[in-house]
Amino acid sequence: MAASQSPERIAAESWFLAHGLPAVLRPGALVRRVWPRSAPALAAFAVLMAGSILIVALTGKHTIDIDGTPTRNEWFVLAVFVFGLPVGALVGWLVSRLSMASRSVASGVALVVAALGGIFGGPTPFHVVDLLIELVVVAVIFGCTACGIGSIMGWSARTTVANLASIGDLFVRALPVVLLTVLVFFNAAVWTMVSLITRSRLWLALGFLFLIAAAFLLSSTLDRVRPMLRSTDKSPDDDARLAGTPFEHLPDRPVRKPLSRIEQANVAFVLGVSQLLQVLTVAIVTAAIFFVLGLILLSPEVLDAWTRGGPSDGQILGMTFPVPQALIQITLFLGALTFMYLAARAVTDKEYSTRFLDPVIDDLRLTLVARDRYRTATVGE
Repeated sequence: MAASQSPERIAAESWFLAHGLPAVLRPGALVRRVWPRSAPALAAFAVLMAGSILIVALTGKHTIDIDGTPTRNEWFVLAVFVFGLPVGALVGWLVSRLSMASRSVASGVALVVAALGGIFGGPTPFHVVDLLIELVVVAVIFGCTACGIGSIMGWSARTTVANLASIGDLFVRALPVVLLTVLVFFNAAVWTMVSLITRSRLWLALGFLFLIAAAFLLSSTLDRVRPMLRSTDKSPDDDARLAGTPFEHLPDRPVRKPLSRIEQANVAFVLGVSQLLQVLTVAIVTAAIFFVLGLILLSPEVLDAWTRGGPSDGQILGMTFPVPQALIQITLFLGALTFMYLAARAVTDKEYSTRFLDPVIDDLRLTLVARDRYRTATVGE
């Protein structure tokens, strides 16, 4: 077996991918084992396509169109729509815990299920169009895996789940703005506005707010991580912390080799995405609370008074749901406002930085120590 394909080398490369630093790998390493590495994303996509088969089988339509009180079958369709993404994420996580050989099998099964979804389900009644859409999605999945974006997103998702306690703490700290947005939620003028503007214009406004908050959050995060990128110092306890990893017995350098521009961009991107996902998770939870509150409180009379007779059928991705359109729009608006506040709070809150950002930066610093050992062992490649 070639040195580049030795179990130790494969374990080291898998370790870097699991820690969201694909740029550290030697040239050509990312394109190896793309088929099994893509299995989690393919499995999640297969779950969504299986759900589309169920929807078409129950309704005879390739889209959801529920107007008025849902029937029993329509309630089941709503359940498939609501739980499709969580179940897909769960299946993808379970597949990610399999061995590489089992993942290869899972990738094949997922593609078969996706193909069946294009024939018996899919977003359109035209099989050729559905199969072409699936082909594009599969190509994007393989592309993201081959360039390392998939590993970065996977690391960010695992980090977010592992720091649910910090998310809960951030939500508690966001309660003042949550209470403030209650005033927005019960403001008839805001309801009138969101009921009259088009969804495309609303998305433009939400994108504008997101870009402002994201730019502020990312710039502040880069300021925090820049000293780590420039530093060449190493900690005495690095050897103990790398115990049990593929780098435990690899030779080390006394001084860290400077990072390349691609590696610096990788580290900055990893930290930025993890911060955005952390804040976005809390904003989504807050928006969901207001959405449920609206379902409880809104009546046809109240909705008519607040929206001045605006459209009532909810539209999501071209699908019609038995919820007010204005409720969907104001939920998105309040979620964006919460995201902006939390982005600013995450940057200025020193306790939050100590509990979440500092450990992530320290883990990345240790990963860079492992990167030096990996580069020393593979020198000349």
